[in-house]
Amino acid sequence: MTDFLRYLTFDLQPSAFSLSPVVLLLAFLLDLAIGDPKWLPHPVRIIGSVINKTEKILRTEDSRQKTEDRLKGVFLVFIIVSSTFGLTWFIVYVIAKISSISALLLYCSIALLVYLTSTTIAVRELINSARIVIESVKNKDIESAKSNLGMIVGRDTGNLSEKGILKATIETLSENLSDGIIAPLFYLAIGGLPLAMAYKAVNTLDSMVGYKNDKYKDFGRAAARLDDIANYIPARISGTLIVIASFFVSRSLFTVHCSLKTMINDGRKHLSPNAGIPEAAIAGALGVKLGGPSTYNGIEIQKPYIGIEKTENYLTISEKAIDIIKVSSLIGTGIAVIILYIRITG
Repeated sequence: MTDFLRYLTFDLQPSAFSLSPVVLLLAFLLDLAIGDPKWLPHPVRIIGSVINKTEKILRTEDSRQKTEDRLKGVFLVFIIVSSTFGLTWFIVYVIAKISSISALLLYCSIALLVYLTSTTIAVRELINSARIVIESVKNKDIESAKSNLGMIVGRDTGNLSEKGILKATIETLSENLSDGIIAPLFYLAIGGLPLAMAYKAVNTLDSMVGYKNDKYKDFGRAAARLDDIANYIPARISGTLIVIASFFVSRSLFTVHCSLKTMINDGRKHLSPNAGIPEAAIAGALGVKLGGPSTYNGIEIQKPYIGIEKTENYLTISEKAIDIIKVSSLIGTGIAVIILYIRITG
């Protein structure tokens, strides 16, 4: 039995830069089962803490010159991403080695590897956070909906209408499908856990310092640019998966056509080079108009509109959006498992 388990996990994972398809499948199921419980140590929270402490060391109040800030930002990115990549490689290498010592260590090694892999994927957390907002709107508890939405988006939520809350929820579902699910699956498939964890470091850097405000426009420039590069391919895969998933949710080829057409026509309108692709795909699939003016830290940003509004029932549509994200995640995971299997056996 232990030999068979080892074969399914570490023998199908010949190096730290590959991953057993069985491990990925188990990690996906684990994420669906438990998500990211607060009582378990999570790599992203650790990475975030290190980013915060490193920033305080690198920056002082009297040294905010443009060139100096940009160089320090590059140094921050290098330190965080390289150390995350190297440490993850070392952990994977060590647990693969010790797994052959005894049956107990094998079980512990498999459990740790599956857990670490699951922390790069955020299906349950994304769906649950969106569902909480939608349920609050359904129960006419708009203040709770705004509060819960504020925990998952960067914009100001205090003045949003019910429709605005649901539109923002749909937008964050589509954007985070790429950032939180498809991108990690993509990097797990091509470079194993070290590359996927390095991606999580890039994404965390962008979420913490990649802003265009006075404080971070120079210091966070490298993090924002690297995040754009890292998400370029995954965002386009995400848009394509939404197009495919729209058929399984709606059972209509016309919906697929609308999703694909909107992705092609409106995907580049977004201020972000990546976020607009899945956002346009889901707007077309649902028949809604996303984007428009949004307020960040009291400053209104004029975002272009994406999609054509064909319904006013955004409550029902937002629940349908969750279904599309679920199906897209399942398809994306299935493709990643197949790629890993081909890599190992091909």
